[in-house]
Amino acid sequence: MRDFKATRAPEPNAKGLKLRVQLLFGLFLLLLGVAFARAVQLQVFEQEKLRGMAQDQYVRQIEIPARRGDIFDRRGTPLAQSVEVDSVWVDPSMLPDVRQASKQLAKALKVDADELAARLARSKRFAWVKRQAKPQEVAAVKALGLPGLGFTKEPKRFYPQRELGAHVMGLVGMDGKGLEGLEKAFEDELSGQNSRMSGFRDAKGRKLLVQGATDPLERQGAAVTLTLDRHLQYVAEKALAKAVEEAKAVAGMVVALDPKTGELLAVANHPRFNPNTPESSSRGGMRNRAALDTFEPGSTTKPFVVAAALEEKAITPESVFFCENGAWRVGRHTINDTHSYGWLAPQGILQVSSNICMAKIAQVLGREKMVAGYHAFGFAERTGLSLPGEGRGVIPFPKAEVSLATQSFGQGMTATAVQIAAGYGALANDGVMMRPYLVSKVVDPDGVVLLENRPTEVRRVVSSKVARQVVGMLESVVVKGGTAPKAAMDEYRVAGKTGTAQKADPVARGYSDKRIASFVGMVPAEDPRIVILVVVDEPKTDVYGGLVAAPAFKEIATAAMAHLAVPPSRTVAPGTAVAAASPAPVAAKPVARAAVEPARPALEEAVSESPEPGTVRVPDVQGAGGREAVVKLLAAALEPQVLGSGRVVSQTPAAGSLVEKGARVTLEMATRQ
Repeated sequence: MRDFKATRAPEPNAKGLKLRVQLLFGLFLLLLGVAFARAVQLQVFEQEKLRGMAQDQYVRQIEIPARRGDIFDRRGTPLAQSVEVDSVWVDPSMLPDVRQASKQLAKALKVDADELAARLARSKRFAWVKRQAKPQEVAAVKALGLPGLGFTKEPKRFYPQRELGAHVMGLVGMDGKGLEGLEKAFEDELSGQNSRMSGFRDAKGRKLLVQGATDPLERQGAAVTLTLDRHLQYVAEKALAKAVEEAKAVAGMVVALDPKTGELLAVANHPRFNPNTPESSSRGGMRNRAALDTFEPGSTTKPFVVAAALEEKAITPESVFFCENGAWRVGRHTINDTHSYGWLAPQGILQVSSNICMAKIAQVLGREKMVAGYHAFGFAERTGLSLPGEGRGVIPFPKAEVSLATQSFGQGMTATAVQIAAGYGALANDGVMMRPYLVSKVVDPDGVVLLENRPTEVRRVVSSKVARQVVGMLESVVVKGGTAPKAAMDEYRVAGKTGTAQKADPVARGYSDKRIASFVGMVPAEDPRIVILVVVDEPKTDVYGGLVAAPAFKEIATAAMAHLAVPPSRTVAPGTAVAAASPAPVAAKPVARAAVEPARPALEEAVSESPEPGTVRVPDVQGAGGREAVVKLLAAALEPQVLGSGRVVSQTPAAGSLVEKGARVTLEMATRQ
């Protein structure tokens, strides 16, 4: 039998076992080192990153929009303010039926249901339903009881005066940024500083404030105070709207300026718009045309040429010029007047607004001095109103004789309404031009004045004597015999000038049959407190500034004198007309001319192409008396043949026909029954 006790187990390989133990130990040591290194990396080198990722799960930086600063008129009446309103948002993932919820929300908020449904379908966790909703709309949404709805406060711009001064204020977008007008020009000052706060987010994603509300003053914008006067602005807009509507015009502008300080008291535009509901107005209707747009001003520039000529001693108040009986050939062109005039002094030229005699004054003054005179009165340079896109205007150097003539009566050059008013302000202020300005001061919430404008003298344009002489001449414009008797006031002396400018046609590269009618005046004339410019664009009932714009001037001026408490200039109504024509020199041949009629004259082009040499156009003498008709025909180098007596009822050839000089024109006369 085999002895099992004697059997011994084979002895293991001690060396191999030890090696395996060492390998296992090294492996575990390596893994422990990797884990330690990873822990060091996470805890030391990526600590901030991981902390941010963790906080991002429940902590949010909440941006608190700043409250936009207010805008006031000169007397502290608010023109633009900001109010806190609710904006509605939703988490679409929490809505049981997006399509049905969109219909309910659209009905409560008065928005398009299909557009809202499409917007919610594109979003996962957040979508705006309606921003800056009305209180009644917010109440209707809350009454629905839909899950996932949220409400957040946002500042909304509100204009308590509605359309009043809207073109000056401009407007802001849905994001609270200025888009037009002063809102855009002073965006940095008005917008204030948005603040950021930390807050927790709950399981439903709702934001919870944990630090409390910030001080409103820390995030409020600065307040802007204007030179505008709410009362005068209202009167100006009302009078302008009446003038534009009665004339069936396309638009209009009014600028009212204090000539002693340069403050703009009213800047009105028509059509008007409500900045609280800008979606109901066109983009063009929101434009501040009075400050930004340039146009050919027409005869309102004539006093500047007269003033420059007097200042340069090129003429005197007693100088006389022959007005060529209504038509004057300059090269291939003919300069026309609305009536036939003979010899006129500067006062008469301004009173009846003779283009021909004004062109002759420009010839005496010279090209360089006329252009320099316009520049001295502030044309072709921006006034610095701090408004984006302010017009500058142009005054091309008049190389041709006809250009010199047309620029003397405001055609072939452009200007803004503010530039024209400021130029008249210089005449009203004894020849000293003041810088026109619209913003009085800008003050931050702490009371620190960020900007303050004060009356600033730009330059002396003409001497005090010349300025007073020209203002005195302009008083003749508003009396009987002048072009604007409708601007005369019973209790105050008025000085002013009419303008009826042809509008350029950029397509045909010439002038169209459309007009810009204007009147600019100062009152009281002996010590002007206000300058008022009224411009009516494309009037259709009448086209002359004295008929279309002058009545609006009178309405605004009457209200302004009462509002500014200006004592009357006189206690009786103005007298009769100031004589327009100066006596002709002894050696001069007497010239017959038509009297200035208060009725509407026939419309004539200020500049027209001349007919071929030896030909002439037949003048219109329909309705004229026999003597007047004969004088007109003789002045046109035509032979009149009179049949009957009384007034002209028909003429052959017809008015406007091109005939040879010396041709016979038959006039059939009849006595009115």
